Amino acid sequence: MSDLTDLAERHVREGTAPGVVAALGDASGALEVAAAGDLEPDAVVRIQSMTKPVVAVATLRLVARGRLGLDDPVAHWLPELADRRVLRSPGAEVDDTVPVERPITVRHLLTCTSGYGMVLDDSPLARAMATAGVEAGPEPVTLAADDWLAALASLPLVAQPGQTWRYHHSFGVLGILLSRVVQRPLDDHLRDDLLLPLGMTDTGYAVPPARAHRLPAAYRLMEDGLVEIEPAGAGHDVADDTSTRSHDELVSTVADYAAFARMLAAGGVHEGEQVVDAELLLAMRTDQVPATAKDPAGFFSGFWETSGWGYGVGVEVGGEHAGRFGWSGGLGTDFWVDPATGRYAVVLTQVEMGPPAFRLVADLQRL
Repeated sequence: MSDLTDLAERHVREGTAPGVVAALGDASGALEVAAAGDLEPDAVVRIQSMTKPVVAVATLRLVARGRLGLDDPVAHWLPELADRRVLRSPGAEVDDTVPVERPITVRHLLTCTSGYGMVLDDSPLARAMATAGVEAGPEPVTLAADDWLAALASLPLVAQPGQTWRYHHSFGVLGILLSRVVQRPLDDHLRDDLLLPLGMTDTGYAVPPARAHRLPAAYRLMEDGLVEIEPAGAGHDVADDTSTRSHDELVSTVADYAAFARMLAAGGVHEGEQVVDAELLLAMRTDQVPATAKDPAGFFSGFWETSGWGYGVGVEVGGEHAGRFGWSGGLGTDFWVDPATGRYAVVLTQVEMGPPAFRLVADLQRL
């Protein structure tokens, strides 16, 4: 039994998740995959925020081609976001606003500094986001892309663009932006421009009904055990039509995401082709958020003590593994790439992130 298999089986025995699939590989093509419990190696799982690095790469490919620029105002494609209003203070009433000082740019979306994002403390804006159906939470998004953007645009920014890092919503906006730039559903563009060239045949905004049997249930860990929150083989993540999901989150497999991680570990190269421009990839995996924008209230405690944020990925900024980058998904998924060694790891469960999943990720990183 390999160390990777032992790790996966141990965490299933310990109750971290009913099933674990993990992969360790490097830029040369070496790859080991292990599965334990009720997740098969070819399970198609909800990767949630691990969508963000994929959308970031898709954006950088368009930047490299000159289709858009990092400092282009997004209102050129998203007129809904022209002439924004900004809260006078984060806890202000939603009509207590000042004019925007600068336009939202593509760079602001990639770096989560657009002024849109999660509001973790109770406030008028947090309540308004919930009422409008645009809060970030454990439930799948219910609004179609254009309706979601319109609802978001009806609300003020929490801060001036570039001033404060707030998680999540910028990437929903970015997905809609990309779909308008290429003038087609983002799922179609991602498939043709990035996913199929990398061999990521099972990645998309939903599982087709014919493959629904490969979608496992998702769970939340409660005091008295696991509670199912998403069904196996059904629900939001099974669909034929994904044309209105450009703001949504992907499903994928360990093999697919390992191919994506290997490309990043190889300097943006896949089978001799430069998938991501080397200079843009360096920027992607470099902390891009100014110290003044790192709001401790904008994410979980202690994040900024050891991490920075590039384009769609977290970046370790100190210690033995400084420069290592990657990101997690809310349903117990994670990946990281170490550019110093060319090694990468992917781990997938379907239990909401919490202490057990963090221990699994830490164990994999040590391995």
